[in-house]
Amino acid sequence: MTQSIAPSSAISPTSAPASAISGSVSTDTRRLSNGANLDKAGTQFEAIFTGMMLKAMRQTKLGDTMFESKALDTFRDMQDQQVAQTMAVQAPLGIGKAVTAFLAKSQPAVNQK
Repeated sequence: MTQSIAPSSAISPTSAPASAISGSVSTDTRRLSNGANLDKAGTQFEAIFTGMMLKAMRQTKLGDTMFESKALDTFRDMQDQQVAQTMAVQAPLGIGKAVTAFLAKSQPAVNQK
């Protein structure tokens, strides 16, 4: 199945809806009205944050090892990603919960539950 896409010069900001303009930010907040979605987003944010923290820690390289290789670096990156996901679920730092609480403040339907 092929679709033709009009060149970007054919779409003007005044005639096109906001969703058709490239680089625009979605303002659809329907997904935030569900508490389960907010909790999932908080957990995912926590996993990403923890992963970035672990990656920064690995980049410090306090000492060079004799067995350093690209394959070992790739394995460690995958391992750190899995550790970050597990930490977000089993032993969260709390930043995901803070993000969830912040997003819930803007949704009265979630706050009432």
